[in-house]
Amino acid sequence: MRSNFNRSALVRQLAGWQAAPAEPPRQDLAERLGQWFNVADAIALSSAHQTMPAVARARRPAVPAGARGAQAELKRVRATLSQAITKPPAEPGDEGSDDTDAGFAAHHQRCLEQQRRMDMAIEALRGHVRETLSQTSARLAQLAALDAALEPLLGGREQRLLASVPTFLKARLAQLRQSHPDGCQPLFEHELQQTLLAELDLRLQPVVGMVEALSQEVTQHP
Repeated sequence: MRSNFNRSALVRQLAGWQAAPAEPPRQDLAERLGQWFNVADAIALSSAHQTMPAVARARRPAVPAGARGAQAELKRVRATLSQAITKPPAEPGDEGSDDTDAGFAAHHQRCLEQQRRMDMAIEALRGHVRETLSQTSARLAQLAALDAALEPLLGGREQRLLASVPTFLKARLAQLRQSHPDGCQPLFEHELQQTLLAELDLRLQPVVGMVEALSQEVTQHP
């Protein structure tokens, strides 16, 4: 249980398809996160931290525009992307083919398309929420500035990791063909959708955190 503590749904989904590692990693979260940053990243993050006081002192409108609409926009984007993910494919994959590459081609293209949708929609939403935070209060403006600094630092590594999701799905399709040779397609379709929905939740985490902070601020200072 300790190895699964605070794991994202996507990590749990992908890890469940593989044999358990012989030995869990010994590094804690801070040590592993530190491997994502190089010297240039550390300098950029330090510079962003030094600008926080100026960000906090900036003047803001008395009534923040759109503060109460951010949560509704988050729900709208999540619902739109979820519906696209769970929509049945126009042409199901070739279940009868023994060639995993040929049988997975349509699924691969669909997965890439959904990832592009998520990337574009969430990037726009994240920028909009940051702008709203920056106009609401000093501490929320600092949170928005920190997110703006972290996104390019972590985004490249995140994109490279998420680009490997289709590889896991392809291997899973091969597993299901071995274990359920006469009916793997419905099982795989369900798991593909669950995997993409889990990826959606992962991608939305920074936005969800900012919207929750915004909601608390608006509740405390209506």
